[in-house]
Amino acid sequence: MSPDDRKTILERLKKPLSFASRDDFAHLKSLADLEPFVHVQIAELRRLSVDRVKIAELEDLFTGFDGLTADRKRIHIQQAIEIIDRLGREGEGMARLPDLMANPVKRPVTESSNVRLDTPVQYCKGIGPKKSELMGKLGIATVEDALFTLPWRYEDRGNLKKISSLVYGAYETVSGEVVSAEVVQTRRQRVKVFELVITDKTGILVGSWFNQPFMQKTFRAGQQVILSGIIKSNPYKGGRPQVDNPDYEIIENDDPESLLIHTGRTVPIYRATAGLSVRLIRSFMKTMIDSCAGSLPEVLPPSLIRKYSLMPLREAVSEAHFPTREQNIDVLNRGMSAAHRRLSFEELFVLELGLSLRKRGVATEKKGISFRPPVRLEAALRKQLPFRLTAAQERVIAEITEDMAADHPMNRLVQGDVGCGKTVVALLAAFVAVENGYQACLMAPTEILAEQHFRNIAALAGPLGISVVLLTGSLRKKAKGSVLADISSGASQIVIGTHALIEEGVQFNSLGLAIIDEQHRFGVMQRSTLKSKGYEPDVLIMTATPIPRTLALTVYGDLDVSVIDEMPPGRNEIITRLYFESRRREAYQLMEGELRKGRQAYVVYPLVKESEKSDLKAATEMAVHMQADIFRAWKIGLVHGRMKGDEKEAVMAAFKSGSVNILVSTTVIEVGVDVPNASVMVIEHPERFGLAQLHQLRGRVGRGAHQSYCVLMGPRMFTDETRDRLNTFVRTTDGFRIAEEDLRLRGPGEFFGTRQSGLPDLRAANIIRDADLLEKARTDAFELVSQDPGLAAYPDLMEQVRRKWQGKLGLVTVS
Repeated sequence: MSPDDRKTILERLKKPLSFASRDDFAHLKSLADLEPFVHVQIAELRRLSVDRVKIAELEDLFTGFDGLTADRKRIHIQQAIEIIDRLGREGEGMARLPDLMANPVKRPVTESSNVRLDTPVQYCKGIGPKKSELMGKLGIATVEDALFTLPWRYEDRGNLKKISSLVYGAYETVSGEVVSAEVVQTRRQRVKVFELVITDKTGILVGSWFNQPFMQKTFRAGQQVILSGIIKSNPYKGGRPQVDNPDYEIIENDDPESLLIHTGRTVPIYRATAGLSVRLIRSFMKTMIDSCAGSLPEVLPPSLIRKYSLMPLREAVSEAHFPTREQNIDVLNRGMSAAHRRLSFEELFVLELGLSLRKRGVATEKKGISFRPPVRLEAALRKQLPFRLTAAQERVIAEITEDMAADHPMNRLVQGDVGCGKTVVALLAAFVAVENGYQACLMAPTEILAEQHFRNIAALAGPLGISVVLLTGSLRKKAKGSVLADISSGASQIVIGTHALIEEGVQFNSLGLAIIDEQHRFGVMQRSTLKSKGYEPDVLIMTATPIPRTLALTVYGDLDVSVIDEMPPGRNEIITRLYFESRRREAYQLMEGELRKGRQAYVVYPLVKESEKSDLKAATEMAVHMQADIFRAWKIGLVHGRMKGDEKEAVMAAFKSGSVNILVSTTVIEVGVDVPNASVMVIEHPERFGLAQLHQLRGRVGRGAHQSYCVLMGPRMFTDETRDRLNTFVRTTDGFRIAEEDLRLRGPGEFFGTRQSGLPDLRAANIIRDADLLEKARTDAFELVSQDPGLAAYPDLMEQVRRKWQGKLGLVTVS
């Protein structure tokens, strides 16, 4: 290509755009048919093999341009001028930004490579600041982010079919020669269709683009093209096969088959966002893979690569984006190709290395408190309990006591379904600390729960002479000062509280045990701050959200996990029903019947306020409606997240006392609230909740001796997936089975929340699909750390662990 040809076309293209932009776009209205003119020039630039990515950008800017508003036209013209100027500078060899993608780099980034994996994508060829901002919405900020943002699915566009063999209704790919490229006027005024006719000597196929006449400039007779799309029959043209808005690739004489990106191969489909089409993202990705994959360092120990016959990292990244080896689309879409497995193993291995390093730091480097067993207090507590502990409770208590006797800090998670008796277990652990002369604290996520824990624990510990205090943010200044003084002096032996426990002014005299309830409600740094209140106190984390073993291995890989998998005898199983809107009266009749027996009921909504575009019933509006029109004889209370703390507490106290019969609420009552007299839980729009969340809500009833009910009030229409999910919930009350299903349906990120977990994000791996790899990665990682605690033999690997964990390795005991 002659630089002069390139320069001439760019100047021709820029001239009307510059004219339009003069004097604050005063001449914009005088331009006519700018869209087809630009597409003609774009076609010429494409013929001259000018930068594919920038050409695609220009094409996107002027597709449908003539129909845009004046403001949008201004923006598109400004962006187009920037692109044209960049193309001009590249042609003259005077690019000012680093042209990071121009020459593939073969050396690892750890050497003196001019491509760094942490380079912002805005400096990559064809992207720039505006496109990089859009890519940021997809989680792509750096070159490394791009390389490891894998396609979410793949399409087979490489199985070329003869036109005579096409199947109507199927997604097919055809290669042929352009016979004609014409714009056809339809019967509707101003509506035109561009028709591309191709042949492969076995038949004729028509590609049709609705209202895109500018496409005519992209093609010319005699070109070799590949089209991919769903084949249909055109009844107006004798049943001739047709494909609407197909993906296409033009095969130039100097364009070898290996350069095909959008069709004629297995094609990656990336998640897109407004302003960034899948086609454009694919072009960016191809450029970056070809130019930057060579910068990826191989960090896995060679022994593991040999042990599992793993594909080299650079090849795996390239194959995961643009597969050439794996031809089975199903294998690719399940993330089970050799390339995917290679990337997943490395992610999980680095994850488990971090967990291993954290756990090793607790066990070997930190001196904890060695507690004696609590002989006096434990015996006194057992004597006053009106029930016998279950075998599961006894097992967990023994595990905790053994941990607390060790000379390094305990870090144990206690999992147990709703109502399994975790509070008694936690109290016995607190007695271990108290009998040894130390303090214990319990931090709950809400004031309601903190007060509930305080009442229950004070009722059991008070008669034994143990001082129990409550510290919350709503305490008045004088009362708070008194509580803080008792904590500081050691007079308060067990402290129950909320986030107030981690405030700067709280000083413990001798904190020996920190108990964290419903830990997923707390951020990692908050838990770390609580832990810092004592000299390496033991940490006991309690959760009523059952976590499947595969997830527990990952999220709590540095903790020891105990499970209370047995319920106290005598609890009735909650009857769960799925009703549709047509059966609402039955749900209200059930509530009425229970209210007449002296029971109480919850009604839970997913929203606080009526949404403008939604038919969801807001708790605030429905509370008024139910009181006025349905349950006039009963007192209805309302609790939602936007109420002030004292307002919320007053309503909850009234419900607990029985003066409020029906509590209409958002999910603020989800965890831990204990009202034994409540026997009905009605959940509106259950499809808006996760299964684990539904299970927690159901657990608010069935806490007394009465038969309890949970009613899911669904909408008129369900998707099949939603129906299956809710039917699973109706069939079982086993929290662990529900958690497994929830994890399978929603994935680990949404199920647990990676931001709260303090773990690196997983881009390639899925801990359900890759459970076998997780087990292997864990075994190998812990073995490597035991042999080489500082990973001194693998500095690149250690650097990778540091980068992925981003400073979280120090939060050893609290995540």
